[in-house]
Amino acid sequence: MEEVHHTEHVPQWKKKEVEDIKELINNYPLLGVVGIGGIPAKQLQKMRRGLQGTAVLKVARNTLIKRAFDESDDDIKKMDEYIDVQTALVFTENNPFKLYKTLEQSKSPSPIKGGAIAPNDIVVEEGPTSFPPGPILGDLQSVGIPAAIDGGKVVVRETKVVAKAGEVVSQKLASMLTRLEIYPVEVGLDLRAVMEAGSVFTPDVLAIDESKYFSDIVLATQQAFNLSVNATYPTKDNITTLISKAAAESRNLGINAAVFEPEIMGSLLGKAQSQMLSVASAASANDEEAVDDELKEALGARATAAAVTAEVSEAVEEEEAAEEKEEEKEESEEDGMAGLGALFG
Repeated sequence: MEEVHHTEHVPQWKKKEVEDIKELINNYPLLGVVGIGGIPAKQLQKMRRGLQGTAVLKVARNTLIKRAFDESDDDIKKMDEYIDVQTALVFTENNPFKLYKTLEQSKSPSPIKGGAIAPNDIVVEEGPTSFPPGPILGDLQSVGIPAAIDGGKVVVRETKVVAKAGEVVSQKLASMLTRLEIYPVEVGLDLRAVMEAGSVFTPDVLAIDESKYFSDIVLATQQAFNLSVNATYPTKDNITTLISKAAAESRNLGINAAVFEPEIMGSLLGKAQSQMLSVASAASANDEEAVDDELKEALGARATAAAVTAEVSEAVEEEEAAEEKEEEKEESEEDGMAGLGALFG
């Protein structure tokens, strides 16, 4: 009996889908694999529009994505392991870190469905609700939300964790959370991996704290600058500081060593004058006749100047304290007016 060979027929639309994916892989330097599980079709379309001009989102069957990968370069085949349920592809010319940040910022809060796992502790905060008294009170209490009636409104009496991370959320609790406008789930494109120039980047690598990263760079720059100055290592960035430091140190050395140079003669004379008056003051304290009238006058002038300086400093401090108090009063009044504006529109 003659053996019959059956040839699998691949629909044309599938072939075109695979070719489209391969073309995108060739046209963009960066390929990302994202999860789209739990995203409603309407919200997914909104995300696709939000990425226009930044990235291209391609949704296709996993089998077709895998076939396109297998027919591409060996590097692309590394992305096979990130293909899972409800997968999509994203293509962009941005770097992996910017793509990750863009996708994270596109995520939005969403209601949790009954039977879903709580991603984090779900907390209902103490305070009033928009519900009037009625059956809703019993419904809230039945799912563990401590509700009561106060001032003609249903209120939550205390902050309560109604579901801990990892617990299954019942259909009834999910419904109550939605009615309370509590959305515990963050829905968006879940980046699984990115490939650029043959290297694979996963979210744990791409999730960086930009503010901390910037602060670390600033701190390192400051420390490097201080080290170079203290080690007297001249560079174009610190040479002005080094020259200023050297000038100040040489000036101080000249004054302390009493080196007679034109640039510091004024300081030397001022220092000598101050030391002379200190000696005269000590001598006058023991014997008023130890100093002549001219020195007594100089000592009196110095004492008067010191007293005036002290009075001025005290007056300045009092004025600053009064200004601070006035500013606090004005801020308090502004906050009060803002509160009234918020209350009455």
